[in-house]
Amino acid sequence: MAKVTVRYWAAAKAAAGVAEEPYDAANLAEALAAVRERHPGELTRVLLRCSFLIDGEPVGKRGHETVRLAEGGTVEVLPPFAGG
Repeated sequence: MAKVTVRYWAAAKAAAGVAEEPYDAANLAEALAAVRERHPGELTRVLLRCSFLIDGEPVGKRGHETVRLAEGGTVEVLPPFAGG
């Protein structure tokens, strides 16, 4: 289990009600399950549309259970951004 910081941006931040919070998780799937448990409302719906960065690297289409988290790492939750 790694201690990581989950940072929320834009609609995810609004739905979570905080900019960031700590979690203990071995992989991205575990971290997101913990986020959903803590925030069962709107954030759960927002997460379906989000992309994720792990320590600055895009997750892309990799399975979340295969994305390992490092101690002290950061998970960035990025909702789709409006263009313009």
